[in-house]
Amino acid sequence: MLRGRGRALAGRGRADEHAAMATPSHPVTPAIRALRAHGAEFEPLLYEYVEKGGTARSSAELGVDEHSVIKTLVFETDARAPLIVLMHGDRQVSAKALARLIGARSLQPCKPEVAEKWTGYQVGGTSPFGTKTRLPVYAERTIFELPRIVINGGRRGLLVRLDPRVLRELLAPTEVEVAIAKE
Repeated sequence: MLRGRGRALAGRGRADEHAAMATPSHPVTPAIRALRAHGAEFEPLLYEYVEKGGTARSSAELGVDEHSVIKTLVFETDARAPLIVLMHGDRQVSAKALARLIGARSLQPCKPEVAEKWTGYQVGGTSPFGTKTRLPVYAERTIFELPRIVINGGRRGLLVRLDPRVLRELLAPTEVEVAIAKE
């Protein structure tokens, strides 16, 4: 990557070189491509990913309220039908309440390998944008009351800050009220 950047800067002045080097780069994932393709405004945020750190870790490192960090969770019904649930970082999903709402007997989080098969993303880097398979999306209603949210950008350690209306525009989620306090 540095070689390519060096060649791209050849022939430019020192000020141009400094400006290009000062611009932080971020990974281009299927989620980033999907956001760009739809003209969505977003700000990439990089942080040091820690296994099992969750939204508490990312919100602390980025200095944002954990309530505005939105988790992308992959669940499956008793019939093995996958779906995505978007939930505040400081809340949990009541699987029982969501199962009732969607007419399923039961609902549980997918095993990591199953979630990766459906989304194309590694667990801890799952984004609702640009998934391998288009899945139904359910979003906690109160997410849309926030002025800005932070959500995964498709890779561990990459989040994007955006207006929650982008979720409505790109994902057409079903809004639900299934949040419960974290245990």
